[in-house]
Amino acid sequence: MAETWLKCSACKNPIPFNATHWVCSVSTCNRARMRLVFCTVSCWDSHVAMLRHRDAWAVEAKAPSKDAWERELAENPPDPAPAPAQPAAPVQRKVVGPASPSSAAAVEGVQLTEAEREVLIVVSKMKKYIKDRSGMNCSDAVAEMLSDHVRAICDDAIRAAARDERKTVLDRDVPRARR
Repeated sequence: MAETWLKCSACKNPIPFNATHWVCSVSTCNRARMRLVFCTVSCWDSHVAMLRHRDAWAVEAKAPSKDAWERELAENPPDPAPAPAQPAAPVQRKVVGPASPSSAAAVEGVQLTEAEREVLIVVSKMKKYIKDRSGMNCSDAVAEMLSDHVRAICDDAIRAAARDERKTVLDRDVPRARR
C-alpha cells in the first residue's frame, strides 16, 4: 500500500497518512460510502460552492495511521465492483446533450450573429465605477469592448466545462482576472 491515505475529493492531490485534512460538516458528505476529504480549506470551499450547502463549515481532521487504515479496511471491506458483462469497451467521450447555439459557437469557433452580440455590461454602473474611481468620463463604445471581453471569458469557461464533460459552467471554469 502506498503512503497515500486518500486523494482530495476536489483537486485529487494525495492526502498522506497522519496528515491534517478537512471534512464537510454536513452529515451526507461524511458517510462511509461517500467519504469526502479535502487537502485544503479552499478545496472544501469549492465543494460547498458546487453543492450549495446553506450552513456548512470545514472541520479539521487527522488522517489515520497506515496500520489503523489497514485494520479499518479489513473490518469494513469496500463493496466489490460488479463484474463486467462484456469486455471493456475503449473509453469514449460522453455526450452530455445537445449544445445551445451560443455554447456550440464557443466550442466550435462559429461567429455570433448580430442579435447575439448585444451589450452584456450594465452601462450606468460601468460609467459610475469609472467616474468614482478616477473622475473620468466614459465613452459608450467602452461597453461594447467590455462585452467582447466578457464573451471571450465566457467562451473559455464554456470550453473548460465541456472538457470536463459538464453541462454547467462553474466558477472554477472562469479564468482569473489579471491585475
